[in-house]
Amino acid sequence: METFPPRIHAYGLPSVAANPTPRPLPTADERPDVRSPLRFLLWFLGRQWKILVLSALSSVLWFGSSAITPWMFGRAVDTGIGQRDLPAALGWAGWMLLAVSIGVFFGVFGHTIVVAGWVVSIYRTVGLISRRALSMGHVLPRRTPTGEVLSVAGGDADTFGATQEVLTRAIGAVSAFIFVTVLVLGESPKLGLVVLVAAPLLVGAAAPFLRPLQAARTKERTRSSELTGMATDIVAGLRILRGIGGEKTFGDNYVRQSQHVRRAGVEAGAWQSAVDALATLLGGLLLVLLTWLGVREVLAGALSVGQLISFFGYAVYLVWPVYTMYEFVQKWVQGLVAAKKTVVVLGQSAPWKAGTDTVELPRDAVIKDEQSTFLAQPGQLTVVVSSLPDDSAALADRIGRYLTGSEDPVSHEIDENLKGRAAKRARAEKAAELAALAQADEERANRPWGVTYDGIDVSRFDLAEFRRRVLVSDTSAMIFAGTLQQLVDPLGRATREQAEEALRVASAEDVYDLVPGGWQGRIDERGRGLSGGQRQRLVLARALLADPEVLVMVEPTSAVDAHTEARIATRLAEARRGRTTIITTVSPLVLHVADEVVFMVDGVCVERGTHHDLMQHSPAYRSVVERGIDDDPAAIEHPLRDHALLPTPSGAVQDHS
Repeated sequence: METFPPRIHAYGLPSVAANPTPRPLPTADERPDVRSPLRFLLWFLGRQWKILVLSALSSVLWFGSSAITPWMFGRAVDTGIGQRDLPAALGWAGWMLLAVSIGVFFGVFGHTIVVAGWVVSIYRTVGLISRRALSMGHVLPRRTPTGEVLSVAGGDADTFGATQEVLTRAIGAVSAFIFVTVLVLGESPKLGLVVLVAAPLLVGAAAPFLRPLQAARTKERTRSSELTGMATDIVAGLRILRGIGGEKTFGDNYVRQSQHVRRAGVEAGAWQSAVDALATLLGGLLLVLLTWLGVREVLAGALSVGQLISFFGYAVYLVWPVYTMYEFVQKWVQGLVAAKKTVVVLGQSAPWKAGTDTVELPRDAVIKDEQSTFLAQPGQLTVVVSSLPDDSAALADRIGRYLTGSEDPVSHEIDENLKGRAAKRARAEKAAELAALAQADEERANRPWGVTYDGIDVSRFDLAEFRRRVLVSDTSAMIFAGTLQQLVDPLGRATREQAEEALRVASAEDVYDLVPGGWQGRIDERGRGLSGGQRQRLVLARALLADPEVLVMVEPTSAVDAHTEARIATRLAEARRGRTTIITTVSPLVLHVADEVVFMVDGVCVERGTHHDLMQHSPAYRSVVERGIDDDPAAIEHPLRDHALLPTPSGAVQDHS
């Protein structure tokens, strides 16, 4: 039995340069069933059926060993103590010791298996979310808030583990209830019928609480994901917030939202407490009822003293299975809420469709964008200057075959105050909005793109091959936790000399000296502890080490000082000599080393030439470049200063280095 880690094959990912063999597509049973939360939850549990069977078997033996103990004790009283038969009493005591020993063993063994299953559930959920995010790429943030994705990978993964655990205990509880009912029916048909009828009624009494409990859990889960997204945004922009004095405003917003989460948690806790109280009350009533009826049977001569003791033991014991069933109901509701959120993320479909008439991407191709009339010659360093930075960033998106646009993701939630038909109508409208966005993305991704490589539209190239050979990097590229080596060379395909050269070209040698341990030194998530310029230079080094045939960079030096920028510009031009490189920037230091400069106005290329020629003959170009210098006079006054990370307008361009 494989327990950890499970192999997650869902959502086939494009191969990487280090492994050019495409990964096999997943089979149908490896893709999660996202048609409904219930279907997904059943699919999820079914993928771990071996662990479930073993856990359920352990649970049955664990519950069963305790269920038979009252019966043995009653026999010991009647045949051993009642008849003063010491060997019989010792014999029954031995059987009871064996039952207890079996219960202890399978309790420990079952707990071990349950923990393993819990860990597997978390791993599987994180694996599914990670692979879905990788397969969706830059499209996922357009459709799903970041906080929602993080909440699924963090909180819901644990909920699925808890649901699996309580399911196996519920199976043991049901089996124990059936076993006890059979024993009671054999001793007293009247009391057996009471147990048989009363226990399901006790569990069914929780039904009126399920809908409000699920609604409260959903509200708490929704507000929690919003809080997670808010925290992510605050952490990502903390340096900017401090620079403009906005950290208090955002902190106050976070406090208010956290109070919303607290109130939703209190409301959900109140409903859960009601269910717990009901379980305790009704379980106690069953205990009193069976004891009262048992005493009446003894007085009537229908039961012996040992049988009465057994019935009392059954009554005490049945409180445990009944409470377990109540707990199962609660955890199952939580599992459905988690599945509902997970289905929203996993149910997203990537807009890219595999083409049937794909052609090979030509080498040393002339790149042309029909929308802007941009043209880049092969093997040259082309710099794009735009009066509107968003236009040049959108051009980089198109060249790299990314959906252009930076609109906020569509929220999947509806107003929690809506009820009945209004809530149903709002959910239908939200579903239609999400479907329309997905349809629009798919249509845009699969029609002629408008960007050609040697006259061939990029829509005809295999996407995996295109991603390997054309790399787009911008200032929003992420720095993940790990060693410096893993950050600069995530695929582990470069030699040390190549990595050191990439650091040198990016003028990032100081980062190597700063991190204790050199290449094996640890860097925190998002590069905490590094300045904005250091993070940007590490991203640049990573892109350079990937050594793509076509490298597109959006404002690669926006967060470094003038002296460092000059070194980077010179080294970058030399390192990329003979390979197609496109940079969007207004920095004169980069413009000076360009083979050709393209000037854009309102998204259209209006002039091209060298930086020197355009500065002399184009007043509009000169105005844009000089305005870029004037926007940050500190770069001239304090050239050795490493700027704080400033917001740079850009589209939804991704770094796939």
